[in-house]
Amino acid sequence: MASVERNSGQKRSLTHKNEKCVGCGICADICPTESIRLGPVLPIARGLVKMDYINLNKDKCALCGLCASACPFDALEFKIDDKNIKELEAYPKWEHEAEINAEDCVYCGHCVKVCPKDAIYLNKTMPLREDLVRGEAEIDESKCIYCGICEDICPAEAITIESNDINSSNQSIAKGINIDESKCVYCGLCKRVCPEDAVKIVCATCMYQDEIKKTEIIGDIVLNEEDCIKCGWCQEVCPKDAATVIKPFEGEIYLREDFECKGDSCHACQDVCPCNAVTIVEGKSTINPDLCVLCGACAKACPQKGVVIKREKINMNNIRSKSWKDKISTLMDGNA
Repeated sequence: MASVERNSGQKRSLTHKNEKCVGCGICADICPTESIRLGPVLPIARGLVKMDYINLNKDKCALCGLCASACPFDALEFKIDDKNIKELEAYPKWEHEAEINAEDCVYCGHCVKVCPKDAIYLNKTMPLREDLVRGEAEIDESKCIYCGICEDICPAEAITIESNDINSSNQSIAKGINIDESKCVYCGLCKRVCPEDAVKIVCATCMYQDEIKKTEIIGDIVLNEEDCIKCGWCQEVCPKDAATVIKPFEGEIYLREDFECKGDSCHACQDVCPCNAVTIVEGKSTINPDLCVLCGACAKACPQKGVVIKREKINMNNIRSKSWKDKISTLMDGNA
């Protein structure tokens, strides 16, 4: 964690949080005093070098706060008299956001599985099994020949045969067979396939299914805004359209037509992408624009400069200073 601090009438401090930084270099691109230098992003991302993604020159930094305002990942924190400028009315505000509507959520957990920053938490309470499925299951071991057909076919993996260690003094194949009724769904498959009619299954649920109340799955879905990078994965995979995301930038990303991607032998873009938006397909990089935040980390990491990023809109408001507006608008000029 690097920081710059000065106290001259006003206490000003700038802190870089490397754990939130993605090495996109946006801060370095717009710094008016060129006080920020981007480090070797790719080796850092690969864990080959232990250092911060950026270096702050304390002597050159004017402590203006522009870098902290422009960072879409909150990796830079700028304070005036111990108050974060994000809380002050005079400073720009990002309009990017992510939200999961709990009323529409069915607690499937898809968003939790795909979130590249583990920013989504799901607590789910399932109904008790005995409230859904009831019955009786029994195996007559005097008839059972331990053929294993019931064990193989059971969809709930509720049947287990206890096998013996077979040797010349013990030629018995098995010493027992059990049905775990905490798993059994009383479907009757085992009964139907048993060649010796050794299985007894009675499904009470089947007989009284109309009397069983509809059960509900309840839970809580929490999106941690501190860790979220607004990549859009949750929105893309949600089967109920419960997740909505507004990204920091709007625009396009693509590979140059004359670019010969090295794919598997390089994969620099894939290694630095904070959104898991890059996949190597048939030996070439494929970037999914629906999952990209146009941060530019991949463009800066590509050794052949083959990635083109064109930002058309920055979702930020309340930029009151013309000089700041001019600087921030340079993020839309040319390739990132």
